[in-house]
Amino acid sequence: MFALLRLPVLMGVRRLGTSASLHGSLATFVSYDLTPHIGTHFPDPLVQLSSFLTEDRSSDLIRDLATLVSHRGVVFFTNQDVTVEQQKQLMLRMGELTGRPETSGLHKHPISEDSPELGADVSVISAIGGIARAGVDLKSRASSGWHSDISFEPVPADYSMLKMHTLPRVGGDTLWASGYEAYDKLSPAYQRFLEGLTALHDGNFFHDSAQSQNIPIQPRRGSPFNVGEDLRAIHPIIRTHPITGFKALYVNRSFTTRVLELTKEESDHQLEYLFRHIAENHDLQVRYRWAQNDVAIWDNRAVFHTATNDYGGDRQGNRVVGVGEKPFFDQRSQSRRDALGV
Repeated sequence: MFALLRLPVLMGVRRLGTSASLHGSLATFVSYDLTPHIGTHFPDPLVQLSSFLTEDRSSDLIRDLATLVSHRGVVFFTNQDVTVEQQKQLMLRMGELTGRPETSGLHKHPISEDSPELGADVSVISAIGGIARAGVDLKSRASSGWHSDISFEPVPADYSMLKMHTLPRVGGDTLWASGYEAYDKLSPAYQRFLEGLTALHDGNFFHDSAQSQNIPIQPRRGSPFNVGEDLRAIHPIIRTHPITGFKALYVNRSFTTRVLELTKEESDHQLEYLFRHIAENHDLQVRYRWAQNDVAIWDNRAVFHTATNDYGGDRQGNRVVGVGEKPFFDQRSQSRRDALGV
């Protein structure tokens, strides 16, 4: 009901033809698009996200930031002084100012520990601890890590924010891929076939990590619907974004295990094609080379991402994830290309 009520109001936003027209109050800051379909960078370190929380136009800045992230998929900021507590505030306000359900807050990852320094609603992304390399096989294909944050939850993520404070000498880039463009690159017949199908997303492999680290699974994880130890959920394969109104592909290799309306053999075949479709289409991806204290903010309803495990030594950052709404598909929604006429 939340999304269907919001959608007609927001449909008008989709007529904006260029990224620049999406900036609103952010237009006073220097920025540039990294690719035609995904990624915008604010390179000036004088533009500090921490100030967005205190300026007189704070609500406008944060709302426009959230809108830009939802359209461009991922937005990057250079050399930020934002603290962990400020990350939490920004993630909460980005959701609140764009219609996040009142029952949704910050996510507690199933294997995050409730430390006095950070709290359970901060995930430590680390090569030597935390969740960054949970279950990673360095001899497997690098493309096996593509995912959308916490899609195994009944109410999965909207925005994620990662500040990378420790980096290896070289390597450790992150890639993001557009779910909008992934949908648009499918044939019309294949789009119609996928619309209305649902898939199972499974994160129960985190139980192995919890057991090996001797920590309990977090029982309550940012929504009254994200509770208990069974880390599985069913979502539409094509979902409608509640802010842009665009259709997006919503399956990922890390968590999506089965198309429910198909036989197992049919499901395996379709999912393998879609996983490769995301991983092998470089024109719907952006790759970011981190510098110390850079920040990325992305919308998990519209993008997938994966780290590049090509480094030794430590690589560490703090990630805060907002919980959004239950994914839905609305037949009235359009593709991004059709809506923008591109």
